Amino acid sequence: MEPLSREALSKLAKDVKDLGQNAIDGVKVVVNDDNLTDIQAEYEGPAGTPFEGGLFRMRLAIGPEFPSSPPKGYFITKIFHPNVSASGEICVNVLKRDWRPDLGLRHVLTVIRCLLIEPNAESALNEEAGRLLLEGFGEFAKKARLMTSIHAKKPSVLTAAGGANAVNADGTSAAGAADGKPAAAASGSAAAAGAGAAKPSKAAAAKLAEKKKSLKRL
Repeated sequence: MEPLSREALSKLAKDVKDLGQNAIDGVKVVVNDDNLTDIQAEYEGPAGTPFEGGLFRMRLAIGPEFPSSPPKGYFITKIFHPNVSASGEICVNVLKRDWRPDLGLRHVLTVIRCLLIEPNAESALNEEAGRLLLEGFGEFAKKARLMTSIHAKKPSVLTAAGGANAVNADGTSAAGAADGKPAAAASGSAAAAGAGAAKPSKAAAAKLAEKKKSLKRL
């Protein structure tokens, strides 16, 4: 991809710094230090909406013509929303005809959050979601909540902290990473510890044998 101009990079860096110093409520911005044009954000589902309780990852793709042309927005997390296509593309005016070069990332991210609160059925990319919303909010909300519970469930405390339930991408346990040990080594240590614990001492074995003899005499 063609690199951004110096002026565009300067504006982008300024916007990212502003977001770091003044966070948007319910939005956590994730910046790729190796690629400033890869802007991602985690949205907490707004309270009182069908998305409440969910955590949605979204990505802004900054093209070489930025800021003359708007970025493109995509939800990485699957979401049932009239203004989000099956592939995750976001349809909102600020990323199309309402874009102005002086608008910043804060404005874009805020508008997308508003879209979670007030979906617009009139410009639907997801026809089913748009139709359900027009026919009645109840049926739309029911399916949106179901999709949120399946695809956007927040990680548990243990998993988020790398606890006993955490796993690596290859399916191996991530436990032990916090101690600076590879997962495989941690698993091996745990297995060795378990084997040691399973082997009874001589005194315990003698006591167990005596107990069995006593039971046979009964």
